[in-house]
Amino acid sequence: MILEIVLITAKINVAKKPKLTNRQKRQVSVNRSKRLSQSSSPKEIEDAQFAEQQSGRVIGRFGKHADVEDSAGVVHRCHMRRTIKSVVCGDEVLFRPGKDQSLSISGVIEIVQDRKSVLTRPDFYDGVKPVAANIDQIIIVSSILPTLSLNIIDRYLVAAEDVEITPVILVNKVELLDQQQREEVEKQLNIYREVGYQIVYTSCKTLTGLDELAACLKDKVSVFVGQSGVGKSSLINELLPDADEVIGDISDNSGLGQHTTTTAKLLHFPAGGDLIDSPGVREFALWHLPVERLTNGFKEFRDYLGGCKFRDCKHGDDPGCLIKAAVAEGKISAQRYQSYHKILLNMDELRPAHTKV
Repeated sequence: MILEIVLITAKINVAKKPKLTNRQKRQVSVNRSKRLSQSSSPKEIEDAQFAEQQSGRVIGRFGKHADVEDSAGVVHRCHMRRTIKSVVCGDEVLFRPGKDQSLSISGVIEIVQDRKSVLTRPDFYDGVKPVAANIDQIIIVSSILPTLSLNIIDRYLVAAEDVEITPVILVNKVELLDQQQREEVEKQLNIYREVGYQIVYTSCKTLTGLDELAACLKDKVSVFVGQSGVGKSSLINELLPDADEVIGDISDNSGLGQHTTTTAKLLHFPAGGDLIDSPGVREFALWHLPVERLTNGFKEFRDYLGGCKFRDCKHGDDPGCLIKAAVAEGKISAQRYQSYHKILLNMDELRPAHTKV
């Protein structure tokens, strides 16, 4: 009797067991496939997705991704390994292109090779950030509008000298000057020629100086830096019409340029040479530099450094200061000397609170 009851109960339980839906069946199949795939290591699965490692150069940076150009000129949009600290335009890298090139992002950057040079700029929140790598010269673009600021030019010159990359001063929009104004601007900038810096005057309206600029860029890797609105994008469009850079206007309210370049990109010149266009910055602070490096960035000061009466000379009203004496004798420009102290004065004011000691 007991046996019969057990058998009847078993039949009832079997009868009540629900059937799997098609969706549930598919999920069971997926789970089974996952368990079977565990016999292969993650590395083996990953290797199946990518081709062999090869060298390339970063020609664009877009958020968490980068465009890498291989030796054949083919561009691959890539992820970056988490172990890589930073990737910027101009970086030489080792990467693995994805086998499925139909995907929008298919490759992966595995190694960033040693940089021969790197331009950095301070970021208020993230500290010092690289802007471009493996560059030969820095083109400091200023213009008559929004304003020709020699102090900002000096800041860029210090940054270039600090990383030991040759700077070139470019003054754009010179068509806005009449003859007398042009002579006055050239007189102001002559102090840079005397120090040894190259100066190029350009106009996209009249095409003034564009041949000289093209010759300066030929067979070199250059980077454009400068405030927003000085005409970097317009210059690029004249030099490389196919680049189709977006041109911004000057704000009526602030008198400052509007940001037009939002990502760094590397452009090739048909005659040879490359240009990296970096996002414009309205101010180029130097708060990340020790005072000694700032002072050394004014290269006409270098012959006098170490010779002052006091080792901790601030090169101001200190007795026995050789730099101040050189200014009085006309050997150092008074304008550059004043610009140096203006930068020095502003360094602590511009330095973020979380970086102050």
